[in-house]
Order: sequence, then C-alpha cells, then structure tokens
Amino acid sequence: MSLISVNVGLPREVEWQGKVVHTAIWKQPVPGRVIARRLNLDDDGQGDLAGHGGEHRAVMVYQLDSYRYWEAHFQRHDFEYGQFGENLTVDCLPYDEVCIGDRYRIGSALFEVTQPRVICYRVGIRMNNPQMPALLVSHKRPGFYFRVIEEGEIGAGDEIVKVADGQEHVSVAEIDALLYLPGHPRDQLERALRIPSLSAGWKGSLEALVEADQLGGNAGLAPSSAPPPAWNGFRSLRVPAVQRESVDVLSFILESEDQSPLPAFFAGQFLVSSSNSTRTQLQSCETIRCLVRRVQEPIASA
Repeated sequence: MSLISVNVGLPREVEWQGKVVHTAIWKQPVPGRVIARRLNLDDDGQGDLAGHGGEHRAVMVYQLDSYRYWEAHFQRHDFEYGQFGENLTVDCLPYDEVCIGDRYRIGSALFEVTQPRVICYRVGIRMNNPQMPALLVSHKRPGFYFRVIEEGEIGAGDEIVKVADGQEHVSVAEIDALLYLPGHPRDQLERALRIPSLSAGWKGSLEALVEADQLGGNAGLAPSSAPPPAWNGFRSLRVPAVQRESVDVLSFILESEDQSPLPAFFAGQFLVSSSNSTRTQLQSCETIRCLVRRVQEPIASA
C-alpha cells in the first residue's frame, strides 16, 4: 500500500452559477515532503469550517481505484490528483475494508480513520457537474477522513502501514450506509456508537436515530436538540423558476404564495412535496435550490 500523491490548496473565491463561492476544493499535488499537523497539512486550508476541517476532519483521503471508476463512468481522461478535493490520493484502503478507528503509519506521521466524507456541493463545482455530490453518495465512493494522531512528514511514494484495528471493526462503507441508506438496524447503530474514534458529528446523527427508534419516530439527520419544524403538514409554495443543471438534474426555486420570507434552511434538510400529479422528496442543498428525487411509494406529511 502506498501514498500516490499529497495535495493541498488554500481557499479562493470562485464564480459558480452567477454567485461567488468561497472554497478550497481545488487541491494541487505537492512535490517533496509535507508536514501533517493536527488540523491540516502545511499550506492547506478549508473554505467552510462549519462543514470541513477540525481535528476529526484534518486530512481527506481518496482512492486511485475511484479515479479509475469515474474516468470510465464519465469517459474522461483529464483528472489530476486532488480532483476530488482530497489531501491524500492512495492506491489502497477500500471502503469495505477500512474501518473507523483503524490507524495507519505514513512517513513519520500516524493517522486514524474517523468518518466518511459528508459530500459538499463544492465538489460539483470542481468537477463542473452539479450532480457530482449525489453521484458520490449513490455510487458509494465518498472518500473518508483521517485524524492526525502523531504529527510528521509525509510524501508521495511513502508506504502506508496499518498499525492498529479500530474497535468494533465497522467499515467506512457500513457507517456511511447506516446514515444514508434505508433501514437503521438498532444493533448496528449501537455497535457504531461504541467506537471511540467516530467523530462527534456522526455520533450525534446516529444517536438521534437510536432515540427515534426508542420513541417510534423518525429522526432524520437532526439531533434531538434541533428546533421544531417550521410548520406542520403541507404548505403551499410557488415555483417561480426552474433551472436545468444537467441532462437529468433540475433546480426548483421555491417561494411562498404571498411572497413572505420563508424560514432559514439548513444543508441536508428534507422536505416532502405533494402535487396533483405526484409526490416527491426534496433534499435541500447548500443553496436555495432543491434537488428532486422521485420515490416509488407515496409519502405522507408528518
């Protein structure tokens, strides 16, 4: 197992669909060796510290196998290392084998696996494909994060040596599925929550699912301390504009019928929409637009 490339980048302002976005999704390969520190690599940074960075999300990892997968999927051959916003491009560490809490020695640094990557819309900017965040989730190739246990030097070509197994032996793929795929088995949730290395954010989301199971409700992804719903049942909204993002992705702009301000939204929130012809589930992104996903069974309001 080896480290193929070390990639860094600092935040910049990027124009995207008529707006300016502050992002550090652009990472470039670094010649020579780099110091891996507690919060990031030298000369690296994060544009949105609410969703990226911190001790448990210090270093993002992506596999060379996924590069080859996306090259075949998109019939593209212009990818460069750092294309998916990762700090470390590796030729190993598949999702179904790497477990939360596993520790790896690379160069003189020691790393620990903490969580899968939570997909951000900014990767769609980097790929020039707004559908990319949804594809990374649905194709089960998100990437994952390292925590830096011992600071040290790393560089392309370094051997990656596993030095410890994570408690409970829960893979990155299993953790990702617990949160994002249908069905949340209680025993698997409790097993995941016993992992001391799992990041606080993921623990909070899994604890909410356990609590909802105890109460017979639906936690979604919000902790129990989250504010109550902005309104109960269905509320009439207008769609003043529809924008085509790609061949099979549309963005719907929503507003109230009386044009009064709508409550503030949060990234990753879900809405239920009911129309005369169909019902759809809307997943709000980190913009005021919504991606539409049709569902086979009718959805009732809570």
